[in-house]
Amino acid sequence: MDILKEKSAVLLSQVDMGFQRTLLRQINWENRLIGVLGSRGAGKTTLLLQRMKTLDLPTDEMLYISLDDLYFTTHTLAETAETFRKSGGKYLFVDEVHKYEGWARELKNLYDFYRDIHVVFTGSSIVEMLSLEVDLSRRAHVHHLPGFSFREFVAFEHGIAQPAVALEDLLENHVALASKLNNWKPIKLFGQYTTYGYYPFYKEDIASYPRQLANVVNLTIAYDLAFIEDIDKQQVRKINQLLSSLATQVPFKPNVSELAKTIGMSRTTLIQYLHYLEKAKLIQLVYLEGKGLGPLEKPGKLLLDNPNLFHAISTQPKNAGSIRESFFVNQLRNAGYQIDLAKKGDFVVDNRYIFEVGGARKNFSQIADIHDAYIAADDIEIGNGNKVPLWLFGMLY
Repeated sequence: MDILKEKSAVLLSQVDMGFQRTLLRQINWENRLIGVLGSRGAGKTTLLLQRMKTLDLPTDEMLYISLDDLYFTTHTLAETAETFRKSGGKYLFVDEVHKYEGWARELKNLYDFYRDIHVVFTGSSIVEMLSLEVDLSRRAHVHHLPGFSFREFVAFEHGIAQPAVALEDLLENHVALASKLNNWKPIKLFGQYTTYGYYPFYKEDIASYPRQLANVVNLTIAYDLAFIEDIDKQQVRKINQLLSSLATQVPFKPNVSELAKTIGMSRTTLIQYLHYLEKAKLIQLVYLEGKGLGPLEKPGKLLLDNPNLFHAISTQPKNAGSIRESFFVNQLRNAGYQIDLAKKGDFVVDNRYIFEVGGARKNFSQIADIHDAYIAADDIEIGNGNKVPLWLFGMLY
């Protein structure tokens, strides 16, 4: 226990409070069991440590532990929590729960039997709270931490604070908002963001960021996916092949049977893996408006989850259209909006707004005479009418 306390104190002393994610202020920390799920590299550990810092309590009353620590090869979470509680501990912060077998049952028991301690845990976004072997869904208050929005990146990198804006307000007032923010040089910053600004760890070394992100992708496939499915080296190779192809193709409307044949999987297995990859925040599946989301339903379009992945997964020339659509879908979904493929136009948001996503010269020919139809246009600083700068959709969260 002493070694865990020492590691916890060292980490806490090193945490930077200069930039804080919005989620840190949104969570009701009075709840006794809180979960924060997200992809590798999204900043979950930093969020935990910043919460500890805000408590301003003696170090013996709060403890950070990571369940991938070698300590837990010979000790259990339950006995660690009990020892911590007996020594006066009140707040236990548990990182990387999905790497510890039986974590859900032990957290449930902590919640049920020890009402005088608060537990906050983090895990992979692939964890499905509703399908665990024990019922944590009615006990744990679960939140999802995405990577940086463009707005958060600008605040983190350049210290420029700007409140998030709702989609309806953005569409109604986009000219005034873009004019106000034009001194940012948004096109330059947007290029930085789409290349390296989604995952906070880019700050450690921008030059090696693509390689580090590629390692994150490989670890996610080889280890995090193994949480729900046995995956061998051959399957890892096939999944990487699929992701690499998405990085270079135009916005991809898949023929699932042909794709399955190409990478050597059955159609059913491929669709299942696509759902896993989406949970792992490596891809986005977009379905045609009005279609169900059943386990065997094929998506209408496949996109990488966020623009940074294009630069990490493939050394081949990237498709600008895919990067634009990846950004657009990612930012709206992370902000809580429903987005589907439109029957006319590219996307429909919340069953109301129709969007075409393209470059500066994109026109309205494909969505003419449609009510609430907009163009999200890349490479423009300020829009006009229903033509909105693409970068501005990074202000939504």
